[in-house]
Amino acid sequence: MPVSQRGQNEIAHGKKLSENNPEQIWGWGTPAGKIRAERRAQLISTAAGLRSGVRALEIGCGTGLFTEYFARSGAEIVALDISEELLASARQRNLPWRVSFVCSPFEALSADDPFDAVIGSSVLHHLDIVSALSHIQRLLKPGGVMSFAEPNMLNPQIMVQKNVPWIKARLGDSPDETAFFRWRLAALMQAIGFRDINIVPLDWLHPAIPLSLTDFIQKVGEIFEKIPLLREFAGSLYIRGCRS
Repeated sequence: MPVSQRGQNEIAHGKKLSENNPEQIWGWGTPAGKIRAERRAQLISTAAGLRSGVRALEIGCGTGLFTEYFARSGAEIVALDISEELLASARQRNLPWRVSFVCSPFEALSADDPFDAVIGSSVLHHLDIVSALSHIQRLLKPGGVMSFAEPNMLNPQIMVQKNVPWIKARLGDSPDETAFFRWRLAALMQAIGFRDINIVPLDWLHPAIPLSLTDFIQKVGEIFEKIPLLREFAGSLYIRGCRS
């Protein structure tokens, strides 16, 4: 399958990221970022039912940061990314034999051997979402689970970052990436045929928060995540759905 223009943009973006420090650019390398990453990985892993005997596809694994978290579950993981440069870093993690890394556009992945779960962190917003959700459904076994965390378009910083081109470039985004409104995404998932859809706003701990304030901000964030309306402005969306 030929690589789309969007895919070519992502390959170029991955190469650019690999020349610097991708995890710092993404915000996972700071003390607060590491706390966010661990919480996010646990949410994705638990909701996907990752455990020994489960076969999962991770889309957009990048440097393998979240792959390493997911591998702790004992699941067999096929970790996919379009960037060979980012995958080179992922392979250096020397993860267990149950983890295999594949360089390929997501759209080119065959549905001949479906998965129990399709998972990922901050990847769907890089893809054409209609095509991506349709392909995820094809790649899942009946009853299989999709489990992701993605940026929330209602968050003020995210809204500016994803819609103002020069800010987007300045903050290290690729040209095509966006973010999601949760009700629109839920309606789209339902139209494509997913069931038991659950999309929850979360994340008030910004990566730039100093270590001395992380405990306090975490506690405040846990309160905000329970307050109707206010919670809608959190930084991320947790997304889960099942194939019928």
